[in-house]
This record gives sequence, C-alpha cells and structure tokens, in this order.
Amino acid sequence: MRSRILPLALAALLVACGGCGARAGTGGKPRLTAAFYPLAWLATQVAGPGFYVQNLTRPGAEPHDLELTPRQVIDVGESKLAFYVKGVQPAVDKAVRQHAKDHSLDAESVVTTLPAPQDEASDGAVDPHLWLDPSRFATVATALGERLARIDAENAAGYRTRAAQVVTRLNALDAEFRTGLRACARKEIVTGHAAFGYLAARYGLTQVGVAGLDPEAEPSPQRLADLTGLVRRTGATTVFTETLASPKTADTLAREAGVRTEVLDPVEGVRPGSHDDYFSIMRRDLATLRTALGCS
Repeated sequence: MRSRILPLALAALLVACGGCGARAGTGGKPRLTAAFYPLAWLATQVAGPGFYVQNLTRPGAEPHDLELTPRQVIDVGESKLAFYVKGVQPAVDKAVRQHAKDHSLDAESVVTTLPAPQDEASDGAVDPHLWLDPSRFATVATALGERLARIDAENAAGYRTRAAQVVTRLNALDAEFRTGLRACARKEIVTGHAAFGYLAARYGLTQVGVAGLDPEAEPSPQRLADLTGLVRRTGATTVFTETLASPKTADTLAREAGVRTEVLDPVEGVRPGSHDDYFSIMRRDLATLRTALGCS
C-alpha cells in the first residue's frame, strides 16, 4: 500500500504547488533543474540571469549514487526545464520519465554517443560521460541555448549569445587537448572506472577501465590479474584514481603492477568550498595526462 501512496502524494503536491517552485527560493525566476555538476555549470553559463539553476546533486557527492528527495522530485516536475544525461542517475531518469517528459533535455540526445565498454554493452547501453569531450559538450551548449530561447523567447538573443561564448571557450579547450596529447610516448590510460571513453576517443588514446561505468563496481581477481599484466606490457607508469570514488581497487592494481597513482578527475562534481570549475579541472587533467603519458 505504501508504494502506491507515495506516488499519489507526490502527484497531489505537484498539482497543488503548480508554479510555486518559481516563487519559493528562486528569487521569482523560473527553475532549471540540472542533474549534476557539469550540467549545472553549463546551465549557469548559458542561462545567465534568466533562470534559477538548481543542482540536484550536492557538492562532493558521487552523482551515480543520487537518491532524490520527494521535494526534489517535485522540483523536477515543476521546473521549466530538467537538464540531465540519461544513464548516469537512475533516480533522475525516473523523475524525468514520470514528471518532466515534456520539459526536459537529455544531453545524450543531441550528440553522437559511444557504446558502453564491451562487457556492459550487451543491452545496447551507451557511455554517458559525454562532457569529457569538449567538442561534444559544445554541441550540448548550443542545444541548451536554443531550448532556453524557445522557453523564454523575449530573451532569446541572450541565451544564444551566452551559448556561443561557451562554445568558443570549449573549442579552445579542445584545441589545447589536441595539441597537448598529439605526441605522447604512451597511449593507454588505466582508469579507476571507465569514465574517459569520450576523452580517449577524441584524442587518440586507449582507455583501460579497472571497473566499468559504475565507479563502485568490483573487478574480479582474474580481471585484476589481467590488468596487472597489461600495465606491465604497455609500460604504463600510472593508474588513475578519482576525486569522488574510492581509490581502493586502483591502489591495489598500482601496487601489484609497481606503478604510481594519480588523480584524473571525471568532472562529475566539485568538493564543497572548491574554487574549481569545469575548465580548471579539465586543464588539470590535461597536465596530469601529459606527465603520465610522456607527452612532448
């Protein structure tokens, strides 16, 4: 019985609340709900002063683990736009499917996607980590600007202008990566989980994920043994860990293979109080890759 009561209660609250989300706690602005950090960052850049941008994932939290509160589900339903990447956060996918199908933007829907790692792709799953390719993220920025321009036609020029400015910066970042990773002694990047497929594909690298798309997945002992041999054969010097996920498995692999660990940030979130943003994290990742791969 309880499982039926909660959806009914949420539906009642959505009807009763109407557009109250645009009035309570938003400064009178329409609400744009963004699923997690890179989307919230992009939404803020493109929306400017026209929208209140709400990040559904708190700073420092692992976005894959997000569970929405009833209030957040209501926020998704009453927002002018729910901005997400399908496949990253099941709770957000469900909230959009049930309450925001007609006012949502899935970033995956506007770019060419890559398949999930081979051992996870049997059901046709795709890799959702598209923001790690600045060129694809630029395409998302343009699409977001156009969507906001349709929602708020009176201020359409501002959304399109800000989107174009972000695209220019993302294209410049893409050029930095292409130049910085053009001539490297090694091409394999051994990562804690397989978040860097888009980055690897864009810049001619080969991703070797200790785990799959789920950062909490535990590889089998045989998988760890195979990876240890691969690290030794390729001459890799580094196993990359992350900022928001446990480094335990990557540390074990590095110890077995006799190499070091370094942080390669998948830009899925920032820690509370951090002054980082998308660009500073991506440029730090570039510097880390250049050192680890012996790039000239």
